[in-house]
Amino acid sequence: MTPCTLVCGTRESQRQEYDDFIDEFMRAVVKRYGQNTLIQFEDFANHNAFRFLDKYLNQYCTFNDDIQGTASVAVAGLLASLRVTKTRLSDNVILFQGAGEASLGIANLCVMAMQKEGTSSEDARAKIWMVDSKGLIVKDRPEGGVTGHKVHYAQVHAPIKNLDEVVRTVKPTVLIGAAAIGGVFTPQLLKQMSTLNKRPIIFALSNPTHKAECTAEDAYTYTEGRAVFASGSPFPPVVFNGQTHYPGQGNNSYIFPGVALGVICAGVRHISDEVFLIAAEVSYKIFVLIISGIASVYPEPKDKEAFVKAQLYDYNYDQTVLPPTYPWPEVANML
Repeated sequence: MTPCTLVCGTRESQRQEYDDFIDEFMRAVVKRYGQNTLIQFEDFANHNAFRFLDKYLNQYCTFNDDIQGTASVAVAGLLASLRVTKTRLSDNVILFQGAGEASLGIANLCVMAMQKEGTSSEDARAKIWMVDSKGLIVKDRPEGGVTGHKVHYAQVHAPIKNLDEVVRTVKPTVLIGAAAIGGVFTPQLLKQMSTLNKRPIIFALSNPTHKAECTAEDAYTYTEGRAVFASGSPFPPVVFNGQTHYPGQGNNSYIFPGVALGVICAGVRHISDEVFLIAAEVSYKIFVLIISGIASVYPEPKDKEAFVKAQLYDYNYDQTVLPPTYPWPEVANML
């Protein structure tokens, strides 16, 4: 991996120059390293992140970790939470604090997951609500700002600016924070979630820790220990009423390395959102499932898990810099 920092102005007149530079970079990488080179986008501005993902998705082997990786680990957490709430994802009402890359990516993957349950995309989007810096995202919002991918999640509803009021009105079963506003999940809001739900699902995904929407201790304390909680930053176990709660960690570092490994090993040319939904469903076997069905490596390895393990970096040098060698199998000597 070669990190590359792009320094560009923000004037509209420079946008074409910026786009041309990215185009040139993408072509140069593939020309130099081959068409299966995996290119990961990270920390691009919201409008550029979606624009480039839409543009390059079916042209290169690429993905955006802020959008797709975060979405995958969040949906994995949601699917795991359903075992506790005994519901389908489609049965839930999901409220996002934030409407940037992370929230929109999670929402898009949630829609895909609900569709697999038999819910239409229209009905799935109706289950998803978002709050940005101007309030609840609704159609014809007087304050404006409902543009780009936000449009898909604009509900027919009166504008509401206050998050607490949104919770009281929308009555979410799932509350997800991904706007890096520390402490926005107040004790009052957490208590409200606890009143609305027997087992409220609360994900405070922003990091670092001081930007988390709430702490694990607050989540468990103000929901009387009933929250299904995960965070983007690590929190220590919380003891409440004599019971120890272990917070889940919803960080995309648990997803994108496996996706990247599977893609590289299998020679996947284009990385669809379906790959990240597969990753969410079975993250601990992610590379095995990626290889099944969409690989360009021939002949197909019989033992796929062993094949992937063989691609891993070997840090055991055994006092030599020479690569490891293996004896010929006995059957080969018989030929």
